[in-house]
Amino acid sequence: MKTWAHLTDLRELVGTELGCSDWITIDQSRIDRFADATDDHQWIHVDAERAAAGPFGSTIAHGFLTLSLLPLFFESTYAIADSAMGVNYGLNKVRFTAPVPVGSRLRAHMTLESYDDIDGGAQLQFDIVVEREGQQRPVCVAQAIVRRYVG
Repeated sequence: MKTWAHLTDLRELVGTELGCSDWITIDQSRIDRFADATDDHQWIHVDAERAAAGPFGSTIAHGFLTLSLLPLFFESTYAIADSAMGVNYGLNKVRFTAPVPVGSRLRAHMTLESYDDIDGGAQLQFDIVVEREGQQRPVCVAQAIVRRYVG
């Protein structure tokens, strides 16, 4: 993880990759808990026997499960010492470009695309590429907007 002393230190890093998150394993328990939280119990996610005979050969993670991991990916990628908090502001685009079979390990690469001053902090836009270990094609690409506040 990279750490910067001041939020304003990121101004000069626009256009560069801030880092890469730790690996996260996507096990069936995580998939099942997400299914319960969202009431999305489609068989490709939760029925291991049926999914084994399906198009992916096993259960797969929900696309929105992968997306919901962005805060965790951010947390293990960078820290800003003088930032008291960060909030999700939104997404400009998201694509789920490949399936995430149960047992996959994922991590995210974070590139800072813009830095804009706001009252009390900064609005940061990131291009995020979530990769699956051992695969060339990313499983998710997203453009996320985060607001960080100094405190």
